[in-house]
Amino acid sequence: MPVTPDLDRRLGPALSEINVTPFVDVMLVLLVIFLVTAPMLFRGIDVRVPRTETRTTEAEERLVLTVTKDGAVFLGDQPITLARLERVLAGLRQRNSKAAVFLRADERAAYGAVVKVMDVVKKAGIDRLGMVTEPLPAS
Repeated sequence: MPVTPDLDRRLGPALSEINVTPFVDVMLVLLVIFLVTAPMLFRGIDVRVPRTETRTTEAEERLVLTVTKDGAVFLGDQPITLARLERVLAGLRQRNSKAAVFLRADERAAYGAVVKVMDVVKKAGIDRLGMVTEPLPAS
């Protein structure tokens, strides 16, 4: 059925613009949520981690591995050997398939020591390994 000129005058011309206001509102709310949750930091063994321009976030129930400048490895606050670490992480993986580990390594630690710890984490079946850094100071 063809559109009559009378019907076109009553309805008005078709709008061809998209209203982006709801989209912008949702994006601003998400931005605020991420800005509030992103700067979570924790304290533990004193290491000097490398500084980066991006920030890392952390969930509450994740394990923290620390490699000191001497190459010592800590699980939480307790020293641990690499062999024992693999057994502990394998047990964690069996209990929680989505287990995650954060690795804090002193920037002066030997690269090989850090890679060995990362290898142990991967061999234990933990796929979610996060690196902890500190943000650069604002200039």
